[in-house]
Amino acid sequence: MLRVHFTSEDIARVRVAVTPDPLWEITNSFQALAGKDDPLAFGDWRRLVRPLLGPADRMLAALLPPRGYTPDFLTPDPPDARDAPDTSDRTPDLERAVDAVLTTPRTTLRRDLTRLAASPCRPRRPLPAGVRALAEGEPAALRRLGAGLHTYHRRALVPFATHIQAHLDADLATRARAALEGGTDGLLASFRPVLRWESPVLEAPYPVDRELRLDGRGLVLQPGFFCSRRPVMVASPSPERTPVLVYPVQHTPGWARGRSATDRGTELGVLLGRTRAAILADVLTGRTTGELARRNGVSGAAASQHTAVLRRAGLVLSVRRSRYVLHTITPAGAALLGGRPSSPPSVPFDADDPRCELHKVHDLHDL
Repeated sequence: MLRVHFTSEDIARVRVAVTPDPLWEITNSFQALAGKDDPLAFGDWRRLVRPLLGPADRMLAALLPPRGYTPDFLTPDPPDARDAPDTSDRTPDLERAVDAVLTTPRTTLRRDLTRLAASPCRPRRPLPAGVRALAEGEPAALRRLGAGLHTYHRRALVPFATHIQAHLDADLATRARAALEGGTDGLLASFRPVLRWESPVLEAPYPVDRELRLDGRGLVLQPGFFCSRRPVMVASPSPERTPVLVYPVQHTPGWARGRSATDRGTELGVLLGRTRAAILADVLTGRTTGELARRNGVSGAAASQHTAVLRRAGLVLSVRRSRYVLHTITPAGAALLGGRPSSPPSVPFDADDPRCELHKVHDLHDL
């Protein structure tokens, strides 16, 4: 069990990150790729991504076992809110994040990788030579790690960026609603059953018993798309920085499969009509089915039917929260309304790409 102890000062310094953290998504997704947990959430994604793994992923496979300790230096602390009051300076960026990993002090590299070698969850054999070179801070090993992080991100995460962001947006709409209705107490209570808030302690299931005292530093709650079942945080958070707790978001089944252009075109044709257009615009800030019905002058059943069509077209994401269903717009829906642009087209999975042909694997231990 993890127990996070708050002071009154910490309550005022709780914040929820509004964008995915690229390094946490890399580490959590690589571990999810090696495991079998949550087949409904990640099964389709695994089947698409595993054949694309190759030699560039060997170092990550050694650093990120599916169970047990993950080296802290792979997920460094983001810029502190107290040091960077401008939100734009705290936006996670893959390039800057990887640079932070590659400039890790040698003493930290050696400490974390020694701990990894001693982890009871990894096989009883020496770390690969490339990881031992990384522990010594050798420039060539660091360059291989940087290339591996970028390559894996491009293959495994970029093609699904719009799906990831849509799910995080749906989760953030829930958190914003909870904070508006109940302040920080309401926000922290909204994480049940993943987190349990009994002021002044936030509890979470955890593989080991751990007590964390914030002592005025506050807490960053980071939504994690590939965080599975229970929250996660670094093993040794900096005593000077705001701790980060990564929590799992709710997934909709089949998110990785996408839809064919024909299917999408058929559904978009059904969308023509004033009521559905109004509902699509109304979910920009997140609405429940009941709210949509009241605001658009239709019955609850009709509102549910309209959102179902929008959802099948990939324009709306619907997430059940306790007694209600919250509907939020996806990047494709926002683009249709002329709002924020959709993400770049997905990178196609080309099974015939000669770069992948010799390196298709179905188990990360094959790497």
